[in-house]
Amino acid sequence: MRIVFISNYFNHHQKPFCEEMYNRLGEDFTFISTITMRDERKQLGYAQDLKPAYVLLAYEGDENKLLAESLLMNADVVIAGSVAQEWLKARIKAGKLIFRYAERPFKKKISFPKKLYHTLKHHKNNFPQRNIYMLCASAYTAKDYYSMGMYKGRTYRWGYFPEVKEYDLPSLMNKKNRHTLMWCGRFLDWKHPDDAIFVARKLKADGYSFRLKFVGTGDMEEKLKDLVEENDLSDCVIFLGSMKPEQVREHMEEAGIYLFTSDYREGWGAVLNESMNSGCAVVASHAIGSVPFLLKDGQNGYVYQSNDRNMLYEKVKYLLENPEEQIRLGKEAYKTMSTKWNAHIATERLLELLRSVMEGEKIPDIFEEGPCSKASVISDKWSE
Repeated sequence: MRIVFISNYFNHHQKPFCEEMYNRLGEDFTFISTITMRDERKQLGYAQDLKPAYVLLAYEGDENKLLAESLLMNADVVIAGSVAQEWLKARIKAGKLIFRYAERPFKKKISFPKKLYHTLKHHKNNFPQRNIYMLCASAYTAKDYYSMGMYKGRTYRWGYFPEVKEYDLPSLMNKKNRHTLMWCGRFLDWKHPDDAIFVARKLKADGYSFRLKFVGTGDMEEKLKDLVEENDLSDCVIFLGSMKPEQVREHMEEAGIYLFTSDYREGWGAVLNESMNSGCAVVASHAIGSVPFLLKDGQNGYVYQSNDRNMLYEKVKYLLENPEEQIRLGKEAYKTMSTKWNAHIATERLLELLRSVMEGEKIPDIFEEGPCSKASVISDKWSE
């Protein structure tokens, strides 16, 4: 089976899945990168020091571009991530098998007709073509595309699969500081890092002992630091700046509670995979694309209504008051990553799904949950 994965650029979130594919398929697997990576992403540690043998940089000369076009036409399956439609036109016209790989299209507050027009334009050549499926890198992807009459019955749960480390679980849990909270990402308004400061302010006012670590940088950094000063939180809130992914994981391994505060504009959110793998007790907004796939409220983490700061605070406060609950949730979060949501399992399941399609099964339904199970339409509205 010859498989090509084409996307804008290769990064550390894609690497574990690509390594698994290459280990199974060898030279029959190629990742095609179509554009150079933005400096902003490089500064966040997205760039890889070495280019793996299976990566083809299509933007480096005419020879590479022609090779990429040939691979796209002759592959048995093309997995298409963030890529210009021009790269797929010939394959779509030929009726060959494609698995789209996408977050939800309606993340931004933009007039629906305008967004609808651009989405339909991008996907118009897909229909009524019946040989194209959707790998949903958000629990809300199916909902958005179904609302436009797209990919009905052909949506599967997917996501991003950053490295899942193997730990001695008791040792990892013993390493945790149950009074340490952590927030990581770009300081942007839609990620709501100020919600974490709201929690810190209330915790201090109510007499709790804790430390909140911020990892990252961004447009809101000065505003956040001003909030810390204004609320006299310098003794319990620290800013660690940006750092390499492996350093971020070291801090996650020590944190008892991880705060994930983004709204619906967070397409997936790979820090959820990473913090769960690190055994954190996660408290996450329901609107984040990965949350309905990875978290079950009260089982392997806590989910709160997006933008409801008081609900967020109450859940964090409960975890500080009940450190044994942190341990229980952290263990269950780790198990979710190690037994279900990881690159190894995802690759095995995807290959099985692809074989079923290639053997003529029109809309396979193989797995009950986890990667490659059917992605149904779920509402992005909060419900108890």
